[in-house]
Amino acid sequence: MKPPLTSSASSCSCTSLLLRKLRLPPYYLLTFLALLLYAIFSGKEFLCIFSQLHFHADPVSDHSNRKNDSTKILTFAVGETETEKGCDVFSGRWVRDESTRPLYEESECPYIQPQLTCQEHGRPEKEYQFWRWQPHACSLPGFNATLMLETLRGKRMMFVGDSLNRGQFVSMVCLLHRAIPEAAKSMETNGSLTIFRAKDYNASVEFYWAPFLLESNADDAVIHRLSDRIVRRGSINKHGRHWKGVDILVFNTYLWWMTGAKFKILQGSFQDEVKEIVELPTEDAYRLAIKSMVRWIRKNMNPKTTRVFFASMSPSHQKSVEWGGEETGNCYNETAIIEDPAYWGSDTKRSIMEVIGEVLRGSQSKVKITFLNITQLSGYRKDAHTSIYKKQWRPLTAEQLANPVSYADCIHWCLPGLQDTWNELLFAKLFYP
Repeated sequence: MKPPLTSSASSCSCTSLLLRKLRLPPYYLLTFLALLLYAIFSGKEFLCIFSQLHFHADPVSDHSNRKNDSTKILTFAVGETETEKGCDVFSGRWVRDESTRPLYEESECPYIQPQLTCQEHGRPEKEYQFWRWQPHACSLPGFNATLMLETLRGKRMMFVGDSLNRGQFVSMVCLLHRAIPEAAKSMETNGSLTIFRAKDYNASVEFYWAPFLLESNADDAVIHRLSDRIVRRGSINKHGRHWKGVDILVFNTYLWWMTGAKFKILQGSFQDEVKEIVELPTEDAYRLAIKSMVRWIRKNMNPKTTRVFFASMSPSHQKSVEWGGEETGNCYNETAIIEDPAYWGSDTKRSIMEVIGEVLRGSQSKVKITFLNITQLSGYRKDAHTSIYKKQWRPLTAEQLANPVSYADCIHWCLPGLQDTWNELLFAKLFYP
């Protein structure tokens, strides 16, 4: 099994991989030879840095002109054999790795919300932090914060969606912030928008709260805990005006749609005195939102300058019977991963995945959206949820305290943890699509 390609890999290894795997076009030859001589006299490490920065700088602006050529993809994306043309990084297994995990310490990142700081809230072990995702036919690159920040220089990256996408946003901030001097970074929240700024790079990483993408009665970033959820048909521009001008967009929407077999759709406006509301099957209502997102991207995003990603649903682990546990159990007290490669969980995820696949496949000729298929790899991680180890919104009752299963959060994820892997996959797809 190959180890992950990281910035700490040996210079010799990096150099030999570069020479073996990259066939330089003629107009690179003189530059390459000059840099090779420089590397010999000034130290081998420079060539390794060159191999990462030169060929893959500014993938956002260059994406539309990149040829579908395996010579432009480094070894971790090519696969284990010379003949393989690519690798499905979402198909793999979890391997325990104490040498590279966690990617940061909980106490080192001041931006993690108290709903995600499991160690601070009493989780007695750290096993969930030591798992690395290993694709079957290749290895993921190590997350390179400096390369990411250089790519973001003068740009905006935005995560749009619900609290699970906010967790991925916070993970990204934690992965980047140590590479930025203390006085050169800031975080601020104004309503639905949270912005992390890297001042020396004139860059920002942002999160925008829009759990349905469309306008809804749950749009308040703080007060949105309601069961009777309503979405307004054809209303994506209400939020979309805040997304214009962004260079890298990462969308998600799933969790808030899961209220039952039917979902309420508002035909007019929330300001109408008499509101016209219809109920649709949840899959059909969800399809409306995804189609609206695709149309908005096509009309407002320039594929030559912008990369757009859509993350599939983040699985929950509410019923331990699904993985062979007790009928009354859930993720509480789970410290081991699910090792059955065929494990999927509930059928609801399958139907929603079918909707996503149908819409995104149908739109590929009109708009470029990179699909981050995090669902199954996250499904194996029943151990990684916040469970009871988080800030509680309300004081717990005596009955709850006596039965921790009753209030365990089996939806959100501890940081550091699983969502750092989501960002490693995002990093890989951003630079090596």
